[in-house]
Amino acid sequence: MSPRQIKDVTQLDAALSADRYLLFKHSFRCSISTSAFKAYEAFVASGADVATGWIDVVEQRDWSLDVARRSGIEHASPQALWIVDGKVVWNASHFDITEAALTAATAG
Repeated sequence: MSPRQIKDVTQLDAALSADRYLLFKHSFRCSISTSAFKAYEAFVASGADVATGWIDVVEQRDWSLDVARRSGIEHASPQALWIVDGKVVWNASHFDITEAALTAATAG
């Protein structure tokens, strides 16, 4: 299974207010983001039972900045945000995004 891109603001609002949601911020222009996205894809493909989606920080820049404003987490790209009960309880960026880190963050 491939991760799904968030396509509209309603989906983004639902993600940011979800009980449990892994949001990934990705830039196709960045090789570090490409590497982190591969780790994210591997995490999703592993069968993790986690609601998740991603946004393109270039094409969806306003959304990316809104995520930073609403979450209080400074924007980075790539960036993974684990949301529990509508609050970011874990986040990682750049080389800290690995399949193992995503698995550990979303466990339990």
